[in-house]
Amino acid sequence: MLSNHFQNGMDTARLVWSRLPHSEEGELDGVGLLSAVNNRNGVESLDYEVIENYAYREEQAQRGKLYVGYNVAVKWFFALLIGIGTGLAAVFINISVENFAGWKFALTFNIIQKSYLAGCLIYILINLALVFSSVYIITQFAPAAAGSGIPEIKGYLNGIDIPGILLFRTLIGKIFGSIGSVGGGLALGKEGPLVHTGACIASLLGQGGSTKYHLSSRWLQGFKSDRDRRDLVTCGCAAGVAAAFRAPVGGVLFALEEVTSWWRSQLMWRVFFTSAIVAVVVRAAMGWCKSGNCGHFGSGGFIIWDISDGQEDYSFKELLPMAVIGVIGGLLGALFNQLTIYVTRWRRNYLHKKGNRVKVYEACLISVITSVISFGLPLLRKCSPCPDSDPDSEIECPRVPGMYGNYVNFYCSKDKEYNDLATIFFNTQDDAIRNLFSARTIHEFSAQSLLTFLVMFYALAVVTFGTAVPAGQFVPGIMIGSTYGRLVGIFTVNHYKKLNIEEGTYALLGAASFLGGSMRMTVSLCVIMVEITNNLKLLPLIMLVLLISKAVGDAFNEGLYEEQARLRGIPLLESRPKYKMRKMTARDACGNQKVLSLPRVVKVADVVSILRSNKHNGFPVIDHTRNGETLVIGLMLRSHLLVLLQSKIDFQHSPLPCDPRGGSRAIRHNFSEFAKPVSSKGISINDIHLSSNDLEMYIDLAPFSNPSPYVVPEDMSLTKVYNLFRQLGLRHIFVIPRASHVIGVITRKDLLIEEESGDSAILELQSTSVRAQQHEKRMLVGNADVERPLLSGLLIQDHTPS
Repeated sequence: MLSNHFQNGMDTARLVWSRLPHSEEGELDGVGLLSAVNNRNGVESLDYEVIENYAYREEQAQRGKLYVGYNVAVKWFFALLIGIGTGLAAVFINISVENFAGWKFALTFNIIQKSYLAGCLIYILINLALVFSSVYIITQFAPAAAGSGIPEIKGYLNGIDIPGILLFRTLIGKIFGSIGSVGGGLALGKEGPLVHTGACIASLLGQGGSTKYHLSSRWLQGFKSDRDRRDLVTCGCAAGVAAAFRAPVGGVLFALEEVTSWWRSQLMWRVFFTSAIVAVVVRAAMGWCKSGNCGHFGSGGFIIWDISDGQEDYSFKELLPMAVIGVIGGLLGALFNQLTIYVTRWRRNYLHKKGNRVKVYEACLISVITSVISFGLPLLRKCSPCPDSDPDSEIECPRVPGMYGNYVNFYCSKDKEYNDLATIFFNTQDDAIRNLFSARTIHEFSAQSLLTFLVMFYALAVVTFGTAVPAGQFVPGIMIGSTYGRLVGIFTVNHYKKLNIEEGTYALLGAASFLGGSMRMTVSLCVIMVEITNNLKLLPLIMLVLLISKAVGDAFNEGLYEEQARLRGIPLLESRPKYKMRKMTARDACGNQKVLSLPRVVKVADVVSILRSNKHNGFPVIDHTRNGETLVIGLMLRSHLLVLLQSKIDFQHSPLPCDPRGGSRAIRHNFSEFAKPVSSKGISINDIHLSSNDLEMYIDLAPFSNPSPYVVPEDMSLTKVYNLFRQLGLRHIFVIPRASHVIGVITRKDLLIEEESGDSAILELQSTSVRAQQHEKRMLVGNADVERPLLSGLLIQDHTPS
């Protein structure tokens, strides 16, 4: 049940965020993101609902068709900027990672020609330096940039205001932290952080830049409401996936399936346009880099593992081992989620409480362990002779030292030998996956080497996930899945004795199955895997393994992002309500709470006292009729009250109400003044200074309250309330007694509004309602004579249940 006091946690969030760069505990990091805030029960919701007060209506009335067209054009222009910005950020990250990795492996290969011990030390030190730079940036500059960022962005789009996740320093920390952690060879990827990067770019563009770092522009400050920022952040998420995988359609579907809680057709068009722009930017950058302008970038490059020349067809007998891959993916994916939960809890409760220095030590220790394993294990593996060269194949065996490709000659006594374990271990993850997916390389990897790599890399991925560095799980998941997929492919080739079976095909299916078993995505992941492999023939097989792996994984736990969001204290409203809600009503959810309401004309001293004594975010506004009956006339937000107190221009000496519709006093506020900054540092009651004369004055709240809040009857099923709350992105719902009478019934055709030819500004509702009088042809909206029901309870979802 909801508690009696609903706290917004504004002061708490400000306190926590102000301590971010140097805090020793309770800071916003990748493990316990909201631990400090949750201890005070203070997660705040976002105002996705349009507050249709008189200030809003006056502003809308002054806007003509020209402004509407301008607003639409600006939204498309912002979608263009988001696509360009995210694409350039992805290009910068990839060029940096590929060059750092290229220099590292080239230098190491040159040194090991003389001494393997010296090469090992240089390899460890380079990785350690890169990882140290990443963890130092995160702990000292941008703690909110740790982790993948997808659970936080999912929470934001679900309506939860998480401090610090969309700031400029978070963007900088995400970009440079990803370069250090991925370039340093840790068992993580840059794809999840790119989603967060795209969301940060979109949010910063929407608010006109960063005022703190003097990187702002007024002409970009067109979208200040949470509702508009939500659309921009959705475009940024899709752009991040499109840039990470070069999968524009997959990016759109990822935003629709995984991160958003609210969708509409107009947003679909802009998201698709943004992803298309990202694809163009990335393609142009790759074309420019092919001429050698980007150093080592190009041979590794962006993720795209073209296996269009792989297996042409498959037989019915192969469906059984493919189904087995799906089952293995579901089991290993669910196990991965559970192990990361245990490790994350241990880190949060014991390790990371000791401060930032321990986080740095931890990341550096994991870097050393990863480097020793990736360099040392191939030394224990015997080399294999190169296969007979295929004139139609461009694969060289062994490859030139320090270059990308298959068949790595590492610690081999003969020139025509290669080390299969070094081919996947002593390599960048993108190139190792490309080797595992490669066609016409049957028996390149032995089962012993694949099993060794699977066990070690799986353990490293579990331990690395949750460290204080930007970390994505897409590429490590593909690495794990492609390894056991190739193992199944080896057994399938040996069992069926067919030459047309490609082990790389099974590696692809294994990668899809592990991601499906861990992240529980289906449609978007299927399209992403098809786009990055450029092989549409495998679409039915990918669909098969995804369905099986998701079904198996769901039998054990939830998806990776849902589990991590719960660990971070992010109160997500999932797509389906809990089963026990069917037996509960809205009245049951309200409990015995006492509704704290405000009169229409309220004394300033009373407002200050109420705001200081509680943390509620919304207050019902009531008025009294001539008969002494109490009416609910609207909802007043706490943030709006603070704006009114700070400005003081609406204070009045008279305790009588004014009528803004009658023209006695015009609204002296722009609606944008009530918008909350994206940094969550809104006005606090402690920041407002009022004199004794100010406290004796009055405020008429009617012009500033929302006159049409969403209401539900007290006996409505909590399941229906849940669906209404989530699908509309609400922050408050009034619970009222059963209404005494009906003034009309709206059906489908009443909502099909047509513009009249005589006056295009008049919109008529042809209602089919039962009227008390035959001459009543139109529904009266906002009539003051209409009886309003009393308020029974108030249901507010802007806090974290204990």
